[in-house]
Order: sequence, then structure tokens, then C-alpha cells
Amino acid sequence: MSEQEKIDIRRGLRDVYIDRTHSSFIDGKKGHLLYRGFNIDDLAQNSCFEETAYLLLYGDLPSAKQLSDFDDLLKSSRTIPTEILEVLNIVKASHPMDALRTAISASSALENDVEDISLESTLMKGIKLTAMAPTIVAAHYRLSIGKDPISPRDDLSHAGNFLYMISGETPDPEDAALIDKDFVLHAEHGINASSFAARIAASTKADIHCAVTAGIAVLKGPSHGGAAEGVMQMALEIGSKENARDYVKSRLKNRKVIVGFGHRVYRTEDPRAKHLKEDARKLSERKGDPKWFGILEEVADAMEPYARKGIAQNVDFWSGAIYQILSIPEQLYIPIFAMGRVPGWTAQVLEQLDNNILLRPRLLYIGDKNREYIKMENR
Repeated sequence: MSEQEKIDIRRGLRDVYIDRTHSSFIDGKKGHLLYRGFNIDDLAQNSCFEETAYLLLYGDLPSAKQLSDFDDLLKSSRTIPTEILEVLNIVKASHPMDALRTAISASSALENDVEDISLESTLMKGIKLTAMAPTIVAAHYRLSIGKDPISPRDDLSHAGNFLYMISGETPDPEDAALIDKDFVLHAEHGINASSFAARIAASTKADIHCAVTAGIAVLKGPSHGGAAEGVMQMALEIGSKENARDYVKSRLKNRKVIVGFGHRVYRTEDPRAKHLKEDARKLSERKGDPKWFGILEEVADAMEPYARKGIAQNVDFWSGAIYQILSIPEQLYIPIFAMGRVPGWTAQVLEQLDNNILLRPRLLYIGDKNREYIKMENR
């Protein structure tokens, strides 16, 4: 056996462990997800985004005072500098994820200690980026439709403030609670593609702005963060629940995927999806808009036989319906994912920096060797 044949290539790094973590645990076979040891079911039902972010960043649930102080820190960090607003105005025609990535990167120029990658400094900057992200996304959206950005309010939650900055109207508390839960469910998820990118950046001793910028860039890809957007495009294509089963049958017959089903890790239903399904049902009834839930429920029923094969609903299947019923513009679906994930990226970066090693995998070369160089005049 040759040396090349002895090398075990794991394409996509499937089931390759690169380090140890305290941030989150995923059991893909049983469909379990834990943040810092706490079950996502308990967090989704009882926690809020601010508390969950604190948990991920500090390692434990906060006391009442700790949560209050953390919430105050987030609120005091929401406003973005005029220089960032100017950048957003320049790129107002771009995709919101491109604008978010650009603004986060540009904000590093306004940090006095951007090159300080100590754990304490990185944590503080990660909290600031968590607070700024919704303001950046909302401001860019307003600019993109020809309206002035709306300043954040400090009497609203992280989720409620985001909805307010989009529309200028104080959101229904129930609507804000749905986005809050969505943020909780998206806050952390192990060494996924965007978190891996953030850790690679951190492994080079790049700052947190570089790492979060890398995470945003990777999350934009449709194979990672774009599923919620794709689900609603699918629902629009189906048109009515009466067409759903034929649509599924046709797609599968032609070996095409059903958007919102299947996951790289979960071999059963994504534990985050069940919370959003019931929320989508209640929201559709409350808003008197049953169309989208009805279509997706029919798709889910048609796909039920495939759940035994590991092709089950993922978190993005129902989140898209919730965004649609709440009249959130489609281009903001992926940025909502990004806003919720900033604490997770920060937690991953902190772990990487705390026991750092340069992440530098290898590629097995299988091309020609010893090729003779031919001068231009002889080619």
C-alpha cells in the first residue's frame, strides 16, 4: 500500500473533531441540542436571547443583577457611529448580508484596541457586535428602500428593538417574543461552517472583527444560512396546499432536494424545528393568514416517510414561514440568522483563543509531478 493510499481523507471534514468545547453539544441521532449543558427545549420555552447570550459568553445562567447589567451593556452599545451609516449608505443596493459583513469589518477601524485579542477585550467587543448587528441590518434595510434609519430604543428587548427599527412601529409583544425565540434557537450550533470560519480566523490571532466578518461571509452561502429564504421561495412556487404533495413527488422523482429538510448532523428532526412549528401555527391563526403554514404543513406531511431515512425538518423550515407571516422582507431572513449567531461565534472565538493552535489542515495532491516547463516560444 502506497503512502497516499494510507491517508484517510474525510471530505467535508465529516465526523472530524478538531478540538474540545464547552459551548454546545449536538446528538444528531437522538435530536438533542445543549447550550453549556442546558437543553434547547428548556431555553426555548423559558429563556430570552439576552439571557442565552450571557450563558454562551460567560458559561452560566446569570443572576437577576447580572442579566440586568448585561442587558444595559447591550442597550448602550446598540447605536452605530455615523461613519458606519455612511458606509451602509454607500452599499445600500447590496445584499443585506454583504452590507452587514462590510459594516462589521469597517467598524474595526473605529475601535481603539482592535488588535487586543485578550479574552476580556475580545468578549467586550463580541458583546458590542452582538448589540450593533440588528442596528446595522435595520439601518441598511431602511436605506435600501429610500427611508431614513431609525435610532434604537433602550426600552425594548433585543428582538423587539430590531422589529421597531425596521418598521418604526412598536411591535406586538407576541411578535417580538417569536423573533426572540428565533434568536435563541440560532445562537450556537457547534462547529458549523461559519463557526469553523470564525475559529480559523481566530487561530491566526486575527481579531474578533475579522472572525465575525468571516462567519457572516460563510453564513451567506445557500448551503448554510439561506435555507429559510429558500423555503419561502418554495412555498411561493407551490402556491397552495393542494399543490404541495404533487410538488414534493415531482421534486423527489427528479432527484431534487426539498428545501428545509435534512441536516449535516441531525439524522432525526432538528430539535429546534418543533418549537417553531407550533409557533408558526399559532401565529398564522392569530394573524388570520393560514396560507403559508398550510402549504408547509402539507409539505411536511408528504415528507414524513423520509424522516426514517434521516431527511427530517430542520430549523429553517418553519422560521421562514414565521418571517413571512410577520411581513419581514425576504432579504432579511439570513441576517436574522446572523444576528442570533454573533454570541455563538464570539463564544467559539473565545474558546479558540483560550487554547490556541493554528488550524491548518492539508490536501492530498493527486496531480501530475515532474512536468517539464516549456518556454513560451515553444508552446
